[in-house]
Amino acid sequence: MKQVAFITGSSRGIGLGIARHLARKGFDLAINGVRDESAVSEVLTELRSLGATVIYCQGSIADTDARAAILANVNAHFGRLNLLVNNAGIAPGVRADMLEATEESFDQLLNTNLKGAYFLTQAVARWMIEQKAGASDFQAAIITVSSMSATVASVNRGDYCISKAGLSMATQLFAVRLGEFGIPVYEVRPGIIRTDMTAGVAEKYDALIADGLTVQPRWGIPDDVGRAVAAIAEGSFPYSTGQVFMIDGGLTLARL
Repeated sequence: MKQVAFITGSSRGIGLGIARHLARKGFDLAINGVRDESAVSEVLTELRSLGATVIYCQGSIADTDARAAILANVNAHFGRLNLLVNNAGIAPGVRADMLEATEESFDQLLNTNLKGAYFLTQAVARWMIEQKAGASDFQAAIITVSSMSATVASVNRGDYCISKAGLSMATQLFAVRLGEFGIPVYEVRPGIIRTDMTAGVAEKYDALIADGLTVQPRWGIPDDVGRAVAAIAEGSFPYSTGQVFMIDGGLTLARL
Protein backbone atom coordinates (compact mmCIF):
# COMPACT_ATOMS: atom_id res chain seq x y z
CA MET A 1 0.00 0.00 0.00
CA LYS A 2 1.42 3.37 -1.02
CA GLN A 3 2.01 6.09 1.55
CA VAL A 4 -0.15 9.21 1.40
CA ALA A 5 1.21 12.74 1.73
CA PHE A 6 -0.80 15.90 2.31
CA ILE A 7 1.06 19.06 1.26
CA THR A 8 -0.43 22.45 2.05
CA GLY A 9 -0.02 25.25 -0.46
CA SER A 10 1.11 22.78 -3.09
CA SER A 11 -0.49 23.88 -6.35
CA ARG A 12 2.54 26.02 -7.24
CA GLY A 13 5.93 27.22 -6.03
CA ILE A 14 7.80 25.34 -3.33
CA GLY A 15 4.82 23.14 -2.55
CA LEU A 16 4.60 21.94 -6.12
CA GLY A 17 8.32 21.24 -6.16
CA ILE A 18 7.80 19.06 -3.09
CA ALA A 19 4.78 17.32 -4.61
CA ARG A 20 6.72 16.39 -7.74
CA HIS A 21 9.49 14.73 -5.78
CA LEU A 22 7.12 12.90 -3.44
CA ALA A 23 5.18 11.57 -6.43
CA ARG A 24 8.44 10.27 -7.90
CA LYS A 25 9.21 8.60 -4.56
CA GLY A 26 5.94 6.66 -4.77
CA PHE A 27 3.63 8.72 -2.56
CA ASP A 28 -0.02 9.31 -3.34
CA LEU A 29 -0.88 12.97 -2.85
CA ALA A 30 -3.46 15.31 -1.40
CA ILE A 31 -2.74 18.71 -2.92
CA ASN A 32 -4.00 21.90 -1.30
CA GLY A 33 -4.57 25.47 -2.45
CA VAL A 34 -7.15 28.24 -2.34
CA ARG A 35 -7.80 28.42 -6.09
CA ASP A 36 -10.63 26.53 -7.78
CA GLU A 37 -9.72 23.04 -8.94
CA SER A 38 -10.19 24.11 -12.56
CA ALA A 39 -7.27 26.53 -12.13
CA VAL A 40 -4.89 23.74 -11.11
CA SER A 41 -6.00 21.02 -13.52
CA GLU A 42 -2.67 21.05 -15.38
CA VAL A 43 -0.78 20.61 -12.11
CA LEU A 44 -2.95 17.66 -11.12
CA THR A 45 -2.49 16.06 -14.54
CA GLU A 46 1.27 16.46 -14.31
CA LEU A 47 1.45 14.87 -10.86
CA ARG A 48 -0.77 11.98 -11.93
CA SER A 49 1.53 11.39 -14.89
CA LEU A 50 4.29 10.68 -12.34
CA GLY A 51 2.33 7.69 -11.07
CA ALA A 52 0.54 9.21 -8.09
CA THR A 53 -3.12 9.09 -7.20
CA VAL A 54 -3.86 12.76 -6.59
CA ILE A 55 -6.79 14.60 -5.05
CA TYR A 56 -7.23 18.35 -4.71
CA CYS A 57 -8.34 19.76 -1.36
CA GLN A 58 -9.34 23.38 -1.79
CA GLY A 59 -9.34 25.63 1.25
CA SER A 60 -7.35 27.96 3.46
CA ILE A 61 -5.60 26.38 6.43
CA ALA A 62 -6.29 29.63 8.30
CA ASP A 63 -9.96 28.59 8.48
CA THR A 64 -10.95 26.09 11.17
CA ASP A 65 -13.83 24.57 9.20
CA ALA A 66 -11.73 24.34 6.03
CA ARG A 67 -9.00 22.42 7.87
CA ALA A 68 -11.54 19.91 9.15
CA ALA A 69 -13.13 19.53 5.71
CA ILE A 70 -9.74 19.01 4.06
CA LEU A 71 -8.76 16.22 6.44
CA ALA A 72 -12.18 14.62 6.07
CA ASN A 73 -11.64 14.66 2.30
CA VAL A 74 -8.23 13.00 2.64
CA ASN A 75 -9.69 10.34 4.92
CA ALA A 76 -12.63 9.71 2.61
CA HIS A 77 -10.39 9.18 -0.43
CA PHE A 78 -7.40 7.40 1.10
CA GLY A 79 -8.40 6.27 4.59
CA ARG A 80 -4.94 7.11 5.89
CA LEU A 81 -2.30 9.83 6.06
CA ASN A 82 1.39 9.09 6.47
CA LEU A 83 3.00 12.46 5.86
CA LEU A 84 2.00 16.06 6.51
CA VAL A 85 4.05 18.77 4.82
CA ASN A 86 3.21 22.20 6.23
CA ASN A 87 4.14 24.48 3.36
CA ALA A 88 1.30 26.98 2.90
CA GLY A 89 2.24 30.54 3.69
CA ILE A 90 1.64 34.10 2.57
CA ALA A 91 3.84 37.16 2.34
CA PRO A 92 2.82 40.57 3.64
CA GLY A 93 0.49 42.40 1.30
CA VAL A 94 2.76 45.41 1.74
CA ARG A 95 6.37 45.23 2.94
CA ALA A 96 6.01 47.84 5.66
CA ASP A 97 8.59 49.02 8.16
CA MET A 98 7.93 47.64 11.64
CA LEU A 99 7.12 51.15 12.87
CA GLU A 100 4.41 51.46 10.23
CA ALA A 101 3.05 47.89 10.01
CA THR A 102 -0.63 47.25 10.73
CA GLU A 103 -2.42 44.85 13.03
CA GLU A 104 -4.47 43.68 10.05
CA SER A 105 -1.35 42.48 8.26
CA PHE A 106 0.01 40.89 11.44
CA ASP A 107 -3.20 38.97 12.08
CA GLN A 108 -3.46 37.78 8.48
CA LEU A 109 0.14 36.55 8.42
CA LEU A 110 0.00 34.82 11.79
CA ASN A 111 -3.38 33.21 11.16
CA THR A 112 -2.20 31.55 7.97
CA ASN A 113 1.51 30.99 8.46
CA LEU A 114 1.51 30.00 12.13
CA LYS A 115 -1.89 29.44 13.72
CA GLY A 116 -3.29 27.52 10.75
CA ALA A 117 -0.23 25.28 10.50
CA TYR A 118 -0.13 24.74 14.26
CA PHE A 119 -3.70 23.54 14.58
CA LEU A 120 -3.57 21.55 11.35
CA THR A 121 -0.54 19.74 12.77
CA GLN A 122 -2.42 19.15 16.02
CA ALA A 123 -5.33 17.54 14.14
CA VAL A 124 -3.06 15.45 11.92
CA ALA A 125 -0.97 14.35 14.90
CA ARG A 126 -4.08 13.03 16.66
CA TRP A 127 -5.05 11.12 13.52
CA MET A 128 -1.55 9.71 13.12
CA ILE A 129 -1.55 8.53 16.73
CA GLU A 130 -4.83 6.72 16.09
CA GLN A 131 -3.38 5.09 13.00
CA LYS A 132 -0.28 4.04 14.96
CA ALA A 133 -2.49 2.49 17.61
CA GLY A 134 -4.24 0.44 14.94
CA ALA A 135 -1.04 -0.74 13.26
CA SER A 136 2.29 -0.62 15.06
CA ASP A 137 4.21 -0.62 11.77
CA PHE A 138 2.33 2.41 10.43
CA GLN A 139 4.84 4.99 9.15
CA ALA A 140 4.19 8.66 9.85
CA ALA A 141 6.11 11.92 9.80
CA ILE A 142 5.54 15.67 9.80
CA ILE A 143 7.70 18.17 7.91
CA THR A 144 7.28 21.93 8.22
CA VAL A 145 8.69 24.30 5.62
CA SER A 146 9.65 27.51 7.39
CA SER A 147 12.15 30.10 6.12
CA MET A 148 15.53 31.62 6.81
CA SER A 149 13.37 34.45 8.14
CA ALA A 150 12.94 32.37 11.30
CA THR A 151 16.34 33.73 12.34
CA VAL A 152 17.30 36.41 9.76
CA ALA A 153 15.66 39.71 10.70
CA SER A 154 13.93 41.77 7.98
CA VAL A 155 12.50 44.91 9.55
CA ASN A 156 10.22 45.56 6.57
CA ARG A 157 8.33 42.30 7.12
CA GLY A 158 8.49 41.66 10.82
CA ASP A 159 5.15 39.85 10.88
CA TYR A 160 6.44 37.31 8.36
CA CYS A 161 9.64 36.74 10.35
CA ILE A 162 7.70 36.22 13.57
CA SER A 163 5.40 33.70 11.88
CA LYS A 164 8.38 31.67 10.67
CA ALA A 165 10.15 31.82 14.02
CA GLY A 166 6.96 30.48 15.57
CA LEU A 167 6.89 27.60 13.10
CA SER A 168 10.43 26.72 14.09
CA MET A 169 9.45 26.43 17.75
CA ALA A 170 6.29 24.53 16.81
CA THR A 171 8.48 21.95 15.09
CA GLN A 172 10.48 21.45 18.27
CA LEU A 173 7.35 21.25 20.41
CA PHE A 174 5.65 18.66 18.21
CA ALA A 175 8.88 16.67 17.93
CA VAL A 176 9.03 16.41 21.72
CA ARG A 177 5.34 15.66 22.13
CA LEU A 178 5.17 12.99 19.40
CA GLY A 179 8.44 11.26 20.24
CA GLU A 180 6.73 8.66 22.39
CA PHE A 181 4.57 7.66 19.43
CA GLY A 182 7.48 7.24 17.02
CA ILE A 183 6.37 10.13 14.82
CA PRO A 184 9.36 12.26 13.77
CA VAL A 185 8.91 15.97 13.10
CA TYR A 186 11.31 18.03 11.00
CA GLU A 187 11.84 21.59 9.81
CA VAL A 188 13.08 22.51 6.34
CA ARG A 189 14.28 26.10 6.19
CA PRO A 190 14.65 27.55 2.66
CA GLY A 191 16.58 30.66 1.80
CA ILE A 192 15.92 32.79 -1.27
CA ILE A 193 13.80 30.65 -3.58
CA ARG A 194 12.58 31.82 -6.99
CA THR A 195 8.76 31.64 -6.78
CA ASP A 196 5.72 33.85 -7.30
CA MET A 197 6.25 35.16 -3.76
CA THR A 198 9.72 36.52 -4.54
CA ALA A 199 8.95 37.76 -8.07
CA GLY A 200 8.34 41.30 -6.89
CA VAL A 201 11.79 41.57 -5.30
CA ALA A 202 13.73 39.60 -7.92
CA GLU A 203 15.86 42.58 -8.97
CA LYS A 204 16.86 43.26 -5.38
CA TYR A 205 17.92 39.67 -4.74
CA ASP A 206 19.65 39.37 -8.11
CA ALA A 207 21.93 42.18 -7.01
CA LEU A 208 22.47 40.79 -3.52
CA ILE A 209 23.34 37.34 -4.82
CA ALA A 210 25.72 38.84 -7.36
CA ASP A 211 27.35 40.71 -4.47
CA GLY A 212 27.96 37.50 -2.50
CA LEU A 213 24.88 37.15 -0.32
CA THR A 214 24.92 33.37 -0.76
CA VAL A 215 27.92 31.04 -0.78
CA GLN A 216 26.47 29.24 -3.79
CA PRO A 217 25.95 32.15 -6.21
CA ARG A 218 22.45 31.44 -7.45
CA TRP A 219 18.83 31.54 -6.48
CA GLY A 220 17.30 28.48 -4.91
CA ILE A 221 14.46 26.84 -6.84
CA PRO A 222 11.48 24.78 -5.68
CA ASP A 223 13.24 21.63 -6.88
CA ASP A 224 15.98 22.21 -4.27
CA VAL A 225 13.43 22.17 -1.46
CA GLY A 226 11.53 19.26 -3.01
CA ARG A 227 14.65 17.12 -3.06
CA ALA A 228 15.30 17.78 0.63
CA VAL A 229 11.73 17.08 1.71
CA ALA A 230 11.62 13.85 -0.30
CA ALA A 231 14.87 12.62 1.26
CA ILE A 232 13.45 13.21 4.72
CA ALA A 233 10.08 11.71 3.81
CA GLU A 234 11.54 8.46 2.55
CA GLY A 235 13.12 7.87 5.96
CA SER A 236 16.73 8.86 5.37
CA PHE A 237 16.96 10.62 8.74
CA PRO A 238 15.15 8.38 11.24
CA TYR A 239 17.16 9.59 14.26
CA SER A 240 16.95 13.34 13.61
CA THR A 241 13.54 14.40 14.89
CA GLY A 242 13.25 18.08 15.69
CA GLN A 243 16.15 19.04 13.46
CA VAL A 244 16.43 21.89 10.96
CA PHE A 245 17.53 21.25 7.37
CA MET A 246 18.93 24.41 5.78
CA ILE A 247 18.24 24.88 2.06
CA ASP A 248 19.76 28.33 1.65
CA GLY A 249 22.90 28.03 -0.48
CA GLY A 250 25.02 28.94 2.52
CA LEU A 251 23.32 32.30 3.07
CA THR A 252 23.19 31.92 6.84
CA LEU A 253 26.77 30.68 7.26
CA ALA A 254 28.84 33.00 9.45
CA ARG A 255 31.63 34.45 7.30
CA LEU A 256 34.52 36.84 7.80
